[in-house]
Amino acid sequence: MSIKNLNKNAKKIDNFLKNYFTKQDSSDLIKPMKYGTLSGGKKIRSSIIIATGKIYGIKINKLINICGAVECIHSYSLIHDDLPCMDDDKIRRGKPSTHIKFGESTAVLAGKSLLTLAFEMIGHSSYAIKEKQKVEIIKELAKFSGHTGIAGGQYLDLSFEKKKISKNKIIDMEIKKTGKLFSFCCMAPAIIKNKNKSEIKFFENIGSKIGLLFQIADDLIDYKSTSKTAGKKTGKDKKKGKATLISLLGYENAIKYSNKIKSNITSDLNRYGPKAKNINETLKYILVRNK
Repeated sequence: MSIKNLNKNAKKIDNFLKNYFTKQDSSDLIKPMKYGTLSGGKKIRSSIIIATGKIYGIKINKLINICGAVECIHSYSLIHDDLPCMDDDKIRRGKPSTHIKFGESTAVLAGKSLLTLAFEMIGHSSYAIKEKQKVEIIKELAKFSGHTGIAGGQYLDLSFEKKKISKNKIIDMEIKKTGKLFSFCCMAPAIIKNKNKSEIKFFENIGSKIGLLFQIADDLIDYKSTSKTAGKKTGKDKKKGKATLISLLGYENAIKYSNKIKSNITSDLNRYGPKAKNINETLKYILVRNK
């Protein structure tokens, strides 16, 4: 997917989120929720949903609520990850992190509210997909956001600091921390089209690989890029003794490993031919991005 298409998708998702926030009942938490969600970003996870949907000929209006939900989940995880008790990041996307802007307690509550809002978006009566599919999508998103997914991965990330960790354990941590949400992004269109368990599992595995690729690319940015370019503090992984594939394999070998993952994903997607073009283009962007 080209930069132009990524930006186009990001704009559509931002507009959907802005409209959805506008329709919410009045609350002092709406402002920090919007700040944490609408502060930029390419919305790559949403683009993966849209790109996978193209394989099945699903139009964006059938996916927009899921895209919005995923961005809420992602934003909630970033708001909480930035807290002093977690990764203690004061800058996010070139701006003060939510807890710096609004205070720690407000950031916690805004994050929790985004988490619950995600499920409201999918379950909303205006979202025109079958109820059975809504239930399945909500179940999978909840599973991949909790202790076996994002939250569990963040726990492992923190517990692995300043320890010698094996390659398999690092990969498991990074798949939970980042890959599981990408798994959901790839699975959701297959669930909407009522595909069999085998095909849904295939896309779950594709998503895990994409997420692992994304996390390695993110770690490479932390290792090599500047804070100004990345829009967040860089060099922190080494300072904190984070267990990453770069710290284990070295910079050059981590790049080789990421290229191998990309080749594996491309090979797996060959069965869909030209229909997988947008996913493959997004993979290229993930590897060359600098923020």
